[in-house]
This record gives sequence, C-alpha cells and structure tokens, in this order.
Amino acid sequence: MRIAGRAERIEPFYVMEVAKAAERLARESAASDRPMVFLNIGEPDFTAPPAVQAAAERAIRDGRTQYTAACGLPALRERIAAWYGERFGVQVPARRIVVTAGASAALQLACLALVDPGDEILMPDPSYPCNRQFVSAAEGRAVLLPTDAAGRFQLTAGQVEAAWGPRTRGVLLASPSNPTGTSIHPAELARIHAFVRARGGITLLDEIYLGLSYDETFGHTGLALGEDLISVNSFSKYFSMTGWRLGWLVVPEALVPVVERLAQNLFICPSTVAQHAALACFEPDSIAEYERRRGEFKARRDFFIPQLEQLGLPVPVVPDGAFYAWADCSAWAQRWGLPGSWEFAFELMKRAHVAVTPGRDFGQHATQRFVRFSTASSLAHLQEAVARMKALHEDAA
Repeated sequence: MRIAGRAERIEPFYVMEVAKAAERLARESAASDRPMVFLNIGEPDFTAPPAVQAAAERAIRDGRTQYTAACGLPALRERIAAWYGERFGVQVPARRIVVTAGASAALQLACLALVDPGDEILMPDPSYPCNRQFVSAAEGRAVLLPTDAAGRFQLTAGQVEAAWGPRTRGVLLASPSNPTGTSIHPAELARIHAFVRARGGITLLDEIYLGLSYDETFGHTGLALGEDLISVNSFSKYFSMTGWRLGWLVVPEALVPVVERLAQNLFICPSTVAQHAALACFEPDSIAEYERRRGEFKARRDFFIPQLEQLGLPVPVVPDGAFYAWADCSAWAQRWGLPGSWEFAFELMKRAHVAVTPGRDFGQHATQRFVRFSTASSLAHLQEAVARMKALHEDAA
C-alpha cells in the first residue's frame, strides 16, 4: 500500500516510544521493591476537581450529549473570555474564541488555516516536537533556530529578523515552553511580534502552560499585544483535564469563520460532555483548587531542581512555569561510556527504574546533552527518584 508523503514526513513522537519501553520494564518490575518511577510524561498527577466531575455527570444524566456548534458552547466561550479579564487583565471577546478538541486540534486548525505548501515557520530549538509536525502536516516547513541558556531557550527578535526569508510565513513560539519550562520575556515577545507584524506574518503562541506560571515577570498572555496574535490554550495542564481532550484557540475576528469552516469538516465539534464539565473549571472553588495545585507544582520544582544540581545534572535555566526540568546529563553519559542522552535515558531506566525523556524529541541543537524530567509526578515520587539516582551517583564516585 502506498503511504502518502505527508504521513512519511511525520517523525515518531519519541516521548511515547520511550514511554512504551518504560511500561514494558514497569510490568517486569511491578512486583519488585523498585517499581518504575515515571518522570517522562507531561501529565499532571491531579485529575479534574469535584465540581468538574459533577458537571460531567449532570450533563450525561440530563442528556446534554449531542453536537454543539463547531466553535464550542457559547457559555464556555464566554467563561474563557471572562477568565482572561479576571486572571490577566486582558479583554478578549468571546466571539474570537474557538473551543477545540484539545490544544492539538487548535494547532492543527491554525496551521491549516494559515500555512500553505512550502511556507516556513520559525520556531526555537529545542521545542515541543508535535508543533513542528503540525506545520509539516499542513505541508509547510518548520525551521528550527538554535537557542541557549543565555536566551532562556527562547527565540529573540534578532534571531527572527536574521532568519526571515522569502518563504517565511511566521513564528510558532511557546511560553512557558515544553521541554524547558521557560517563558519569553514580555518585552522580547513584543519585539518579535512587532517585527512579524511589519512583515505581514503570523505570530502563533502556544500558551497551554500559562496558568502554571510561578514568576510575575512572565505570567502574562501575549494577547495583550493585539488582536493579530494567535494564542493556543488548553484545559489539560492548569485545569487537569488531559484525557478530556479540550482546548481553545484565540484568533483575529476575521479568522473565526475560516477556522470554524475547517473545524466543522474535520472535527464537527469538541466533546460535548467535556465542554459542559469545563464550565465548572471557572467556579470559585475550582479556581481555588487549581491555585493550590499550582503552589504544589512550584514546591516540587523548588525541591527537585537543587537535587538535580547536586547530582551533577545541572538545569541551566530554572523553569519559571510548567512542570519540567531540562537537565544536562552529559557528565553522567560520559561517566557511563554513553554517546548521549538517548542512551542515558534507557540506561537510567534500566539501572534505577526511573523513566525520563531524552532530548532527541525536541530538536537537534545540543539535545544529545539533555533529558527532560517531568515534575508533574508527586513529591514522593520525585524524592524516590532522587534517592535512586543519588545511590548511582555515590556508587560511581
């Protein structure tokens, strides 16, 4: 059977490939005194709070399970719009918000609406791997620009200007970022967007971790820069609804009917039950719980990053958001006689039963030196992982 070229161009999602290997080893070690500690998947260990679960149950019990409009429930669009005003002090009309089947659908819709075959989209290296695959699926080309710790692993306006060419359509950024947990400084984002705007391009900003920001310097939405910036967000991370597959897209008003037409054909609508449940995310008790959890994620970061540093796994930039640690494992890999982070991840899994994600997924620039630890797991799991790695570290010394 002949496979379409666009499908052949999509690279494996190595995070999930490593996860499969970890699951196999976990089954073998389940009965042992060292079951697998999973620090590889970016999924909160918290689930939807009680009010959200109850709202889903009511929707099913009351038969509110039929199709909604392709852009989502009007009430949910209004609630999201109100949240921007309450949380970030930014007025976003509900008519500019499109509810989607997860942030993945939001990114796919944005790329299909705006990227033509051969268009180039600039993005940082490292960055979340699926973002470049969405560009590829739209028959565009992701152009990865190397970043480093000095720039917080984010693009600068100077880089964007230098890389801009005749086929460049725009930029796809993430703030806070996966895998580094770092955000773009608001002033730098403003400079990038001003340059892109002047070139008639698009600024597409992945803000799915924005609710999990720990530093007032960075916890601001890019939507304050104007209606022409496009933002992607999600109910998965801050709102703890990963498997519910619900997100949203904020677009210029003129783009809404274009995205709506695509959504009608590709998705019909997001999950109706998930949408009714998500209305309860914005109730005061739910927000209070989410804020408590945000504090817990920060506490996990504050425990774990210093421990990695002591173990010789330095994190060049302390993450200001999300729940990741982008750690340099090159000293460990060298000590174990391994060529890089891919082999190190599997060796750590075998020796310590600790699963992490190698840098290979996130780009090419120095990613063989780095692994991503997820601090979305409980503090007890993080402490256990530290204890196991410390034992390996001491044995090597």
